[in-house]
Amino acid sequence: MIRRKGLFVLVAAVSIAACESFKEAMTAHVDVAARAGTQELSSQHLADVLSASRVPMRKEVFEDFAKLWVDYQLLGHSAANGDSLTDRKAIDEAAWGVIAQARLQKFYEQVSKSMTVDSATEANYNQGRLLSARHILFLTPQQGATPAQIDSVRRVAESVRARVTPANFEAIAKKSSQDPGSAKNGGLLPLFGAGEMVPEFEQATRALKPGEISPLVRTQFGFHIIERMPYAQVKDDFSKAWTAKARNVADSTYVSQLEAAGKIEVKKDASAKVKAIAKDPDAFRDDKTVLATSTAGTFTGASLVRWLKTLPPQARPQIAQAPDSVLPDFVKAMVRNELMLKRADSLKITVDSAEMNQLYTGVKTVVTQLWGGLGIDPKSLADSGKTAAERERVAGARVDRYLDDLIAGKRQYVRVPDEIASLLRAKYDWKIIPQGIDRALERAQKVRSASDSAAKASQPQSAVPLPGGPPTSAPPTSAPPATQPKP
Repeated sequence: MIRRKGLFVLVAAVSIAACESFKEAMTAHVDVAARAGTQELSSQHLADVLSASRVPMRKEVFEDFAKLWVDYQLLGHSAANGDSLTDRKAIDEAAWGVIAQARLQKFYEQVSKSMTVDSATEANYNQGRLLSARHILFLTPQQGATPAQIDSVRRVAESVRARVTPANFEAIAKKSSQDPGSAKNGGLLPLFGAGEMVPEFEQATRALKPGEISPLVRTQFGFHIIERMPYAQVKDDFSKAWTAKARNVADSTYVSQLEAAGKIEVKKDASAKVKAIAKDPDAFRDDKTVLATSTAGTFTGASLVRWLKTLPPQARPQIAQAPDSVLPDFVKAMVRNELMLKRADSLKITVDSAEMNQLYTGVKTVVTQLWGGLGIDPKSLADSGKTAAERERVAGARVDRYLDDLIAGKRQYVRVPDEIASLLRAKYDWKIIPQGIDRALERAQKVRSASDSAAKASQPQSAVPLPGGPPTSAPPTSAPPATQPKP
């Protein structure tokens, strides 16, 4: 019996200890918003820093700050250990997007040589697939114009048309045209193709032979006198525009053929996943959800994360907020890249050693610049600490001070390129703790609310009634007498 009682006491003690350990673990979990290397970002410090600023009290803002803290602290950790991130295999992986784009550029240059492009001949110009014209515009009122007003403008335009010839068109356009964009150029417009001008203007231009001048042409803007330019006068401009247009046509044809051969199929439910990935790419680095299939293989969430890193930073929020209807085409464009990389593989297109060496050198240069910008270069850290642990503490403290000053507007923002951030996160330990972010946001919201209330209460009441404010009683026109007058 004693034994059984002793066993019960032991079990109870273990259970209590386990509960206390769980409680401590959970408390510690919410009191830390992020970890990087040997440093921690406490929820309290995160709340203090952001509540004192004027940044919006939104979770994504706190998450972005924590991610920036992680990148800066990992840079501090690397500086404290004298690591300028020179592992070439790791750089190849982190800079996958840069290397892929370089290969795609080489692939395009090689493929474009075999594309057939029509020549910019006078015959093509005369056919009108690209038009060049100059005009003189007489504006009519856009709204509420009376027939008399329109007729007045027409008479002015007719009088000018009677005097216009190819020889004096430029001079009269500079003097009389009311189109501010083209008048200074003698009425000359950029070359245009089908559908790029209002229909009446395009049709009238097409009806002219090169060198001919039209009668008055009425459009929604007013009355135009149009001259279709002779080929000899626009030969160079036509050649450039025609070549660019023909190249675009050839590119579109190639892409269409690539898609057909690649058998791209985007999954019906891909849009929701694409938006989630665009909001937080780091959370989907290893995601195996299939977004699309093609002859290049499966295109997963992790595949999309890699391609997102090749886009400008502002593209990600735009993708996250885009209508679902446009996202399948976006996924299809990313899969096309994969198909082209596969073809580049078959053609043995690679980035040469000189270019790769330039990339490796560039990484070291950027890391050194980032250290200097944050005030954590290894030399200054070595002067402040003998051991790696001491240098890590010093670097961590400097990063925290830098971020405090950054939020206060005292320092310039130092952007960490995605490739460098990927290198750091792949090599060193780090973690963003959602519960800690939530705790920081909750605390900051309370502080901000109390601060706003105190500021509002300290403001003197205005003697002038504000729109929508409570009614105020009007002051008496004169003070009442202190005592009643004697009869």
